[in-house]
Amino acid sequence: MKRLLFALALLLLPGCARADAIRIDGNLTQGGLVIGQVAPGSSVLFEGRHVRVGAGGWFLLGFGREAPPQALVEATLPDGTAERLALDVAQREYDIQHIDGLPDQMVTPDEALQVRIAAERETIIAAWAHDTTATDFLGGFVWPVIGPISGVYGSQRILNGEPRQPHFGVDMAAPEGTPVAAPAGGIVRLAEPDLYFTGGTVIIDHGHGLSSTLMHMASVAAVVGQRVEQGDIVGTVGATGRATGPHLDWRMNLYEARIDPQLLVPPMVDSATTP
Repeated sequence: MKRLLFALALLLLPGCARADAIRIDGNLTQGGLVIGQVAPGSSVLFEGRHVRVGAGGWFLLGFGREAPPQALVEATLPDGTAERLALDVAQREYDIQHIDGLPDQMVTPDEALQVRIAAERETIIAAWAHDTTATDFLGGFVWPVIGPISGVYGSQRILNGEPRQPHFGVDMAAPEGTPVAAPAGGIVRLAEPDLYFTGGTVIIDHGHGLSSTLMHMASVAAVVGQRVEQGDIVGTVGATGRATGPHLDWRMNLYEARIDPQLLVPPMVDSATTP
């Protein structure tokens, strides 16, 4: 991960002990992920909610698509002193994408399919919910597929003229059968060959509630519970689920916060962006 130290973005508030007691590194923007560090044994609140602090003092903060322009981090250090950090979160503008010609059932599923979709959704949420002490995210991230970027984070898709929820990942177009690599190490929490919306789907847990979801695959090579390392092949590109052509949709979650994967990897070499 390309990291930027945001020390100058800090606002020290009354009652703080030291200006460097909370260190953060990452993207202070909607869709951004921040890696923080405090003294081991500290506790951290983000917007009033406790976040996991690892043995090395590491913690993660995530800013969703609609994150407000300010956020507050509070730490209680091992000696009982308090530190507060006010963060300015950059606001983004998002693209609108129109996709026409989809079968009506794929846009507005019937009642029986809605039951299936709800059950699959619960399975996915359970896979996202894992909260472990692992710190695979410290090793950074790589592109799981190299190919033209055909969809970007935050864009809202209009399907057959009907607005749908925003897109929360990055789409990479590639020929069917192209190997899909794990963007970072972790434990496979879900490996399904045929979910209704996302087709062949793998979810990898990178630790501290951070996960990658790899979607629309033609084949799934990973199994639940498997340990994968960055670059290991977990499947192949396809057009399964609700897809109009072969591509990989890579999404990331920090619990319920939807993270933009593109902010965690360097620019892709020899790729083109297709709005």
